[in-house]
Amino acid sequence: MNDTDQAVPPRVTRVSGPIVSASPMGGAGMYEVVRVGQEGLVGEVVRVSGDRATIQVYEDTTLLKPGAPVQRSGAPLSAMLGPGLVGTIYDGIQRPLRALQARGGAWIRRGERAEPLDIARAWSFRPAVVAGASVGPGEVLGEIPETPLVTHRVLVPPGVRGLVEQIRDAGPCTVRDSVARLRTEAGVREIGLVQPWPVRVARPIRERKRVNEPLLTGQRIIDTLFPLGRGGSAAIPGGFGTGKTITQHQLAKWSDADLVVFIGCGERGNEMTEVLREFPELQDPRTGRPLMERTILIANTSNMPVAAREVSIYTGITLAEYYRDQGLHVAVFADSTSRWAEALRELAARLEEMPAEEGFPASLPSRLAQFYERGGAVTTLGGKPGSVSIVGAVSPPGGDFSEPVTQHTRRFTRCFWALDTTLANARHYPAIHWLRSYSEYDVDLLDWWRQRAPEWSGLRTEALALLQREERVQQVARLVGPDTLPEAQKLVLLVAELLRDGFLAQNAFHPGDAYCTPERQVALLRMLLGVYRRGTALVEAGVPVSTLRALPAVANLVRARETFGNHQLDELARLEALVAESMNRLAPPPGEPPP
Repeated sequence: MNDTDQAVPPRVTRVSGPIVSASPMGGAGMYEVVRVGQEGLVGEVVRVSGDRATIQVYEDTTLLKPGAPVQRSGAPLSAMLGPGLVGTIYDGIQRPLRALQARGGAWIRRGERAEPLDIARAWSFRPAVVAGASVGPGEVLGEIPETPLVTHRVLVPPGVRGLVEQIRDAGPCTVRDSVARLRTEAGVREIGLVQPWPVRVARPIRERKRVNEPLLTGQRIIDTLFPLGRGGSAAIPGGFGTGKTITQHQLAKWSDADLVVFIGCGERGNEMTEVLREFPELQDPRTGRPLMERTILIANTSNMPVAAREVSIYTGITLAEYYRDQGLHVAVFADSTSRWAEALRELAARLEEMPAEEGFPASLPSRLAQFYERGGAVTTLGGKPGSVSIVGAVSPPGGDFSEPVTQHTRRFTRCFWALDTTLANARHYPAIHWLRSYSEYDVDLLDWWRQRAPEWSGLRTEALALLQREERVQQVARLVGPDTLPEAQKLVLLVAELLRDGFLAQNAFHPGDAYCTPERQVALLRMLLGVYRRGTALVEAGVPVSTLRALPAVANLVRARETFGNHQLDELARLEALVAESMNRLAPPPGEPPP
């Protein structure tokens, strides 16, 4: 910054919604955080031209005028990382909403500031190293029980290596206290509980690993037919009312992730309010503890400033990477990336950038890629395994999957759960369409499934083939009527109906059906497909499908998903044997006509 710039403080010269121009700003850097106006609105430099800078303001700019002062920080927008993140509800720029509500009620005042972490709370620190130890980036200096479900590990920051001159004794400390003093090549460095990190910069890792374990969700159509790998990425596209948010809530509750980061970017206020009210009351099914003890919520609704919506997913993924570096498996749910892309479009228009398809900026594909590539299964700097799994909801207008956000998202994700309006209207949930969805993780997870359920791959292939065949038979049935179909095709319709109602549909409110273990999923699928195998032999012997449909044991198959729990595999086996026995009685003796 030259002498002239120091003598003349920067001022606002132009205001266009959340986009503000200011000068003189000589020496300003891209993505530098600034404070705009008398109220100190948070903003970020997004363009520099000479001594003029364009600023993206993350708060409402109503009544902001040219001539208003601009204060520079010299640092990029960063997340404050430390104990106290878990269980907190933030907005898109990491302001704690509960703290803001305690100050000003339901509305966030412009320029409102609050510490992201509780500076007064005392944490119980336990050292993990001794004085004189040599430590490197990502190694553990100590531990803090952040919640009953999450142990917070205090790490050596990336790029720091040296000898421990002093380590804090076990006992209480706050986020402002130093816990260790390291002797590095650059000198002595104090290490505290809080580490700032630029949200747009991915945290470093030692190695990226191949995905070879599933992120178990307890949802049959996902785990069995379209599995998501731990460290993988998935998209949930669907029109209005198809259940994107509810599906993500279900995955957040039941997935076997150590930590959940839920990002509500641009969703309707009533939907986000439901999340904020329900999540603190939900119980973690694995431990019986409140689910918020392993959850971080980021709320940025559609009536909040559009610029904060754009940065909210970067804030969320940075928090996820921080806990991944501690050796945890983190699941990130973004609802929805379409609203985030709309924020990019609006900001690009105000920046007068050349629009691309449907008005979205030409940088949309690269921005989506930057977000999804920050997931993955990794070896951390400290040598521990960790992962970030990303599930992004997409809200295509009118349910049109050919629109740009959906199409570009498909390029960068390997799992695609397509929600269908017809299924949702028929109250079939989850409304994931089995013919429009796919997963590329099936080959990667084959070894894991072979150890847990060796039949999984063959049953999955057989079920998908049967459902595809049913679609072709349905097309014929619409033309000529189902009663005129051959018995073999009627059998396909019968078993596909059993699969839809007895396996693919799942009741999130039924205690026995909300979560299904991998072993029970395979047992249910084997039992239902057994009807097709035995039924094929009976149809060839002349037994009509109407006789099979009338068997009481076959009718019980649909209710088995709710009747038998995860620990009742023996009862499922007995039902399978009963169905087989009932069907075997229908087989006519050799040389005799069928009954």
